[in-house]
Amino acid sequence: MLEINGLVKTFGIGTINEKIALDNINLSLNKGEFVTIIGGNGAGKSTLLNCISGVHTIEYGSIILDSVDITHMAEYKRSKSIGRVFQDPLRGTAFDMTIEENLVIAYAKGKKIGLKPGLNKKDSNYFRERLSLLDLGLEDRLNQKVGLLSGGQRQALTLLMATIVKPRLLQLDEHTAALDPSIAKKVLKLTREIVSEYNLCTMMITHNMKDALEYGTRTIMMHEGKIILDIKGEERKNMTVDSLIEQFGKKSGTELNNDRMLLE
Repeated sequence: MLEINGLVKTFGIGTINEKIALDNINLSLNKGEFVTIIGGNGAGKSTLLNCISGVHTIEYGSIILDSVDITHMAEYKRSKSIGRVFQDPLRGTAFDMTIEENLVIAYAKGKKIGLKPGLNKKDSNYFRERLSLLDLGLEDRLNQKVGLLSGGQRQALTLLMATIVKPRLLQLDEHTAALDPSIAKKVLKLTREIVSEYNLCTMMITHNMKDALEYGTRTIMMHEGKIILDIKGEERKNMTVDSLIEQFGKKSGTELNNDRMLLE
């Protein structure tokens, strides 16, 4: 579903601040594969997702999504195939519009715009059905403005909006980091259920090493713009956080000194 070959991204080319953010990244993901991505600050995790989605242009390499070369495709065109959920719950929704209006916009993704009404009874019933799966009572608040929802409710809604039209690739950029632990756990559970239901190819960035091993089917660790660990199958099943930290030290040649990752 996703094939990345020789991906290189450099910031500040030709300046004193020049920095290679992605250094010859090669990665292949199959349909339905759920990859968790971990690494310290500046490892290149978010940059990788931004290059795939078209936020950043790249110097070298290629990005193939579902047999289509999207390397030089405009971001807005890629967005028809890529669903994204960000760390900030405020980024994925329009706060001054209702829950229903937000869902209408998401549901129209990739469709031709005509003169017929943007919402009909069939769509409204479908929205209620999907919202009920979140188990947050939002199906009875369709006409309420999104700005009145809690962070956890907005993030759950954003996750639903990102997948209500099945994407070829789902990107989750620390989408539970800003939530309380109990709400974060609920959103992660919803994530697992939605990914499984639609058999989505998924990339999830997290700083929580326990979550990185518990969720998904494969875990990669990045360091200084490179993928230094790629764990799956029985190896991943038997991996612990302590052994993951040990593997990081062996592969990177340094100790993991990221307090956020260690304290999680």
